[in-house]
Amino acid sequence: MGKIYWLASYPKSGNTWMRILLANYLRKADHPAEINSLDQVPIASARAMFDSALGIETSDLTQDEIDRYRPLVYEHLSHQAKEPLFLKVHDAFTYTPYGYPLLSKTATAGVLYLVRNPLDVAVSFAHHTAQSVEVMVARMGNANFCLAKNPEGLHEQLQQRLLTWSGHVRSWLDEPDLRVNVVRYEDLQADTVGQLAEVVRFCGLEEDPDRMAQAVEFSRFDRVQQQENERGFREKAPLAGAFFRRGRVGSWRDALSPALVDQLIADHRPVMTRLGYLTASGDLAY
Repeated sequence: MGKIYWLASYPKSGNTWMRILLANYLRKADHPAEINSLDQVPIASARAMFDSALGIETSDLTQDEIDRYRPLVYEHLSHQAKEPLFLKVHDAFTYTPYGYPLLSKTATAGVLYLVRNPLDVAVSFAHHTAQSVEVMVARMGNANFCLAKNPEGLHEQLQQRLLTWSGHVRSWLDEPDLRVNVVRYEDLQADTVGQLAEVVRFCGLEEDPDRMAQAVEFSRFDRVQQQENERGFREKAPLAGAFFRRGRVGSWRDALSPALVDQLIADHRPVMTRLGYLTASGDLAY
């Protein structure tokens, strides 16, 4: 079994918050982790990390060549790791043109899959990318949607294929031979300590209730917002407002028209029902 635990999610589903929680738990420090230096939980698609591990500049490679090497890089990182290695990832679980999982199963110890009501995702993702909610609802239903796909420039992250929101969820939850622990954003917000404790147990980490409580205190939304206000957040999109904007469950009610709500439900009804965002009778649960 590998050493990598993937913090996997569709964007704006609580992944960064979980990174901060884990960083504060793993550091064993008496002060909060710096949000611009989350070295305990790096980003799997970071171009600099990939170039360093591979020893080749990805700017010299085609997209197919990058995809060919990505699973090998993760296997190398897993082999080199002395302890569990946590990597944030927004890619859907897909296969390379050569038939191998892009995110190597050989390198994988487990998956923490962060998921959030897609109605709230649409609003948060729209703010994050400085796009309209109409554009974002359409992208969430587009199976070819990718992050960091820029043919006219070099992004600091590698291209990440998302599939649709539903396709992303299914790609991780229905892939055989993966240990997956699902963390709903709504549950994480309602019982942060309890959800962090489940994550710690799932990953086989030392269970320390005092450290968990401290990690949750250090990761409070207002504390993280204060850090961003004072020092910025380098993962924020250039044209977007605050990355840590509201973080509220049900914020879609103030931002989505009935037509957009209906469109999201039509596009994602089966998975929304599966995850408890729609009741069996079709009513919204949040």
